[in-house]
Amino acid sequence: MISILSALVAGLIFGLGLILSGMGNPAKVQNFLDFFGTWDPSLAFVMIGAIAVAFVAFMFAKRRKTALLGEPMQLPTSSAIDARLLIGSAMFGIGWGLAGFCPGPALMNLLTMHSEVVIFVAAMIVGMLLEQTWARKK
Repeated sequence: MISILSALVAGLIFGLGLILSGMGNPAKVQNFLDFFGTWDPSLAFVMIGAIAVAFVAFMFAKRRKTALLGEPMQLPTSSAIDARLLIGSAMFGIGWGLAGFCPGPALMNLLTMHSEVVIFVAAMIVGMLLEQTWARKK
């Protein structure tokens, strides 16, 4: 029960951060990516702040065998830059640029029930399922 409550609190804090930073607004995200038009650099500061917080958290987590709630620590083990990573990153970036959403803000905006958000989330889920199927066949 405590892990469910902590996940809920973490999700609420994440969602609040998305709202306060403007990352839930696809127009703001697209303006950040529009270098030769209405460029809005404010999301760069959000990303720098997030990277700094994550860096400290990962340095702390690397030294632990268990998470704060007692679960085994599960950190990434691969540092390889391969075709799978590059293709996935490119697909993520293209989707982010076209739609103005990445998974977190898309799920947050799903409550609006706007058709473009519903379509994006549906496509995201289909993409995840296709990738899982493809990975199992390897």
